Amino acid sequence: MAKIESYRDLIVWQQAMDLAVSIYETTRAWPKEELYGLTTQLRRAAASVPANIAEGYGRESRASYQQFLRIAQGSLKELETHY
Repeated sequence: MAKIESYRDLIVWQQAMDLAVSIYETTRAWPKEELYGLTTQLRRAAASVPANIAEGYGRESRASYQQFLRIAQGSLKELETHY
């Protein structure tokens, strides 16, 4: 097993990045009238997941890291609800 030296080594972060890219690609084909509505909401939620995983990884305390993981999980639930 490889040593984790960065948040980029976390499989969950890699999958979250793949999800964000997928959401951006999918919403690109959506109607332009949704650009400032649902499209933006989904893109922000999708981008929030890997961002919060990365930010939490950089925190010094386990409790803080766990809080950022909970925020990432909340963004996933938001994404699931809107998509």
